[in-house]
Amino acid sequence: MLRGLLLAFHVVLAGLIIGLVLLQRGKGAEAGAGFGAGASGTVFGARGSATLFSKLTAVFAALFFGTSLTLAYLGTRTTSAPTSVLERAMQREVQTAPAAGVPGKSAAGNAPSAPAPAPAAPKKP
Repeated sequence: MLRGLLLAFHVVLAGLIIGLVLLQRGKGAEAGAGFGAGASGTVFGARGSATLFSKLTAVFAALFFGTSLTLAYLGTRTTSAPTSVLERAMQREVQTAPAAGVPGKSAAGNAPSAPAPAPAAPKKP
């Protein structure tokens, strides 16, 4: 549950970072404004948009880094409980099997039983 929510938040952060990077103006954008390329003023002002977008990008990047580390930690942590149906079935089978039915164990439980004698080879005439 937690891993799924964290992964969804991680993907949303990745999309926001991509969108903010694409909206930012590059370093060479000011040179084009001198030759009539226009659009030097934007909704947030000439310099305001760059600082707002760069600050938001830095915040989202820090959150993205944090969620990456958390997901890596959660992914490498081993769980003691079985996660698949086959693992659960194997665990139940081991728990319910009687000690006498397990090969290599004696009826007493701890000492291994003696191996069965091999059948004698038939004599050739």
